[in-house]
Amino acid sequence: MKRYVALLRGINISGKNKVPMAELKKEFEKLQFGGVKTYLNSGNVLFSSEKGDTEGVTKQIEIMIKKQFALDIPVFVILRDELDDILHNAPDWWGNDNKEIYDNLIFIMPPATFAEVYNEIGEPKEGLEKIENYNEAVFWSFSRKDYQKTNWWSKTASANISAKLTIRTANTVRKIVDM
Repeated sequence: MKRYVALLRGINISGKNKVPMAELKKEFEKLQFGGVKTYLNSGNVLFSSEKGDTEGVTKQIEIMIKKQFALDIPVFVILRDELDDILHNAPDWWGNDNKEIYDNLIFIMPPATFAEVYNEIGEPKEGLEKIENYNEAVFWSFSRKDYQKTNWWSKTASANISAKLTIRTANTVRKIVDM
């Protein structure tokens, strides 16, 4: 049995795309996934499956969300061990205790690639933000007080690229891996 993490993009934000976590958990269980756990209200789901096809599992979840919640929500699914590997390869500057820096992990949804995302967003602003790609996940840190001056802040939310990405904080990703 393989352990997976599903990250739903853009749910329960400012009253939009409402998906109650208790209901989501039940729907995952109806799909015959085991050990289903949710974390926070932002669409983080851990589960087990005998299926080894991440793409197939992703499609199965997206279809269920459309059917049960009437939402077209992009879903990013990754093996828990792969997520753990990503965290173990974080750059030294990412995810430390510096309260003036905000650390996120950007997940690029297939078939999009880091090269495509980087070409669309461009260079991080020196002195304000840093990025580093590892296995199509992007470590991204930026100054809390100057976030509006960064290049990646506004562009990750733009209509052209946002559907290809889902973003979680360093603390959220660590908690998910430890669950």
